[in-house]
Amino acid sequence: MKQASVNERHEALLRSTYAIVLAGGRGKRLGPLTDHRAKPAVPFAGMLKIIDFALSNCVNSGVRRIGVLTQYKAQSLIRHLERGWHVLSGCLGEFIDVAPAQQQDGETWYDGTANAVWQNRDLIRESAPRYLLILGGDHVYKMNYRVMLEEHVRSGAQLTLACLAVPLEAARDFGVLAVGEDDTVLAFDEKPAEPRADPERPGHALASMGVYVFDTEFLMAELARDASDAASQHDFGRDLIPALLGRARLRVHRFEHSCVGGADGRPYWRDVGTLDAYYEANMDLTQVLPELNLYDDSWPILSQQRQLPPAKFVLDEAHRRGLALNSLVATGCIVSGATVRDSILFSKVRVGERSLIESSLLLPDVRCGCDVHLNRTIVDKHCRLPDGFVAGLDAPSDMARGLYRTPSGVTVVTPAMLGQAGGVG
Repeated sequence: MKQASVNERHEALLRSTYAIVLAGGRGKRLGPLTDHRAKPAVPFAGMLKIIDFALSNCVNSGVRRIGVLTQYKAQSLIRHLERGWHVLSGCLGEFIDVAPAQQQDGETWYDGTANAVWQNRDLIRESAPRYLLILGGDHVYKMNYRVMLEEHVRSGAQLTLACLAVPLEAARDFGVLAVGEDDTVLAFDEKPAEPRADPERPGHALASMGVYVFDTEFLMAELARDASDAASQHDFGRDLIPALLGRARLRVHRFEHSCVGGADGRPYWRDVGTLDAYYEANMDLTQVLPELNLYDDSWPILSQQRQLPPAKFVLDEAHRRGLALNSLVATGCIVSGATVRDSILFSKVRVGERSLIESSLLLPDVRCGCDVHLNRTIVDKHCRLPDGFVAGLDAPSDMARGLYRTPSGVTVVTPAMLGQAGGVG
């Protein structure tokens, strides 16, 4: 009976929670990969999109009432949600609300993350949640949100912020927290030039993950106050959270208590907000024991599963043998007399004879002709690489042809750079 009572409390807590995924961002630092799509819709790991991590965490945690707020070039994201996310049952009160920006207040689009939630207050009130779980749609991690929700309720906090320790030199890109002995929030600085160190971990700062749990009525009142402030940028990190310090109960939740399946118990969380970070996070998956485990049946990362044939490797002759080494190859791919090494081929990629693909990402529906050579290259969706195409081996040559180079020397190829038609993302 006692166990049944605990389970009932868990279920009641999850049913009284509504998750909001902020998925409207452009992701400018991802450069040409977000010219035609929102950052959460960028492909990842061969078969996924970045937003699949936040949504899968919700479903696996038992939070199954979800709103996804979209804005920038959202067509491919909306299509992905409509076609790939049918795992929830409406008859059981489970759903994903896809909410494009609709100019609910006057003639303005979303003006900051807090304003995006405020403009969808009617959607929230319709679900009448007691708690709101606010998430970014553009981070890669596995997290049991139920643990954070339970901690929020036990502590009596009005806002709980998930946090993790990051090196000081990286903390400039995050909200940085200072906490008391009981994990109450004492200070919050959004993207500080000189981040404060965490006394418990020298050389590190305590960074906000952009994962928040609010008491709903409390947040609605604070959003109304923020909306009336003409000086505010209407952003959670810049405005709303700093304004709560000293007058509300704010507490941190440490990610190591709720992370799922990190290598050697280390919490895994990545902001893949730059092309180099995106490339490295994908490349890590080709390692024998990657930090992010995608093969954990107990916490699956769900996505659209297209009906495609198995990957195929053909030809077994000298100088044109189809093989892939230390690589991920998605369904629908054909490697014909070519070598793929330390790379990821997303779905429906074709690689022609005598080609060599090394340390590269080929996004869905890429076609490589014969004698193509790629090294440390990201090839965007729908590209058609002609016979003899070379990228990633010579920086001046790449740049002279209008290809994009990242600070760490990764080359990016898009259909537009090749004078080809692309798609909606």
